[in-house]
Amino acid sequence: MSDENDEMPTKLSLLSIIGSALSAAVGVQKSKNRERDFKSGKMLPFIIAGIIFTLLFIGTVFTVVNIVLKNAGT
Repeated sequence: MSDENDEMPTKLSLLSIIGSALSAAVGVQKSKNRERDFKSGKMLPFIIAGIIFTLLFIGTVFTVVNIVLKNAGT
């Protein structure tokens, strides 16, 4: 028999979504958190968090490379 809480989607906090996106980027996540994320029933917040993280990561790498190249030329 399943528990009623298993059937109902849980509302995740912004911090939980960000943490899950960072865990996905690194490739390591606890099984308990993965199950919680799938039970939330909504994938849009995770997609948005993943896109934002990816854009920030690319922007950071681009900026660091430009700084290094600029300083290497002097």
